Amino acid sequence: MNLTGKTHDNILVVTVHDARIDASVALQFKELMREQTRATTGRVILDMSQVDFVDSSGLGAIVAAMKQLENTQTLELSGLQGAVERVFDLTHMNTIFTIHDELTDAVP
Repeated sequence: MNLTGKTHDNILVVTVHDARIDASVALQFKELMREQTRATTGRVILDMSQVDFVDSSGLGAIVAAMKQLENTQTLELSGLQGAVERVFDLTHMNTIFTIHDELTDAVP
């Protein structure tokens, strides 16, 4: 699992550089998200534009990443594609997260 984080105008953008967030990487994803978000406050944008598959464990890991944030932090998503977007729609997670079509919609 490969995540990178960059700050843009006090917004942390964490980019997933893998095609899948599934059971095989869910625990690692949660830990890497904890490491990435530990030293920041405010908005965290999870750029998922390179992800083409999320299973229930992956979805759970994304929710867990949101829940482990401090009260001063929010987790937003961007770049959901095809099947990943459908998973969020079918599970109504699109009502829990703020979802941006593109990263440029989330970061000015």
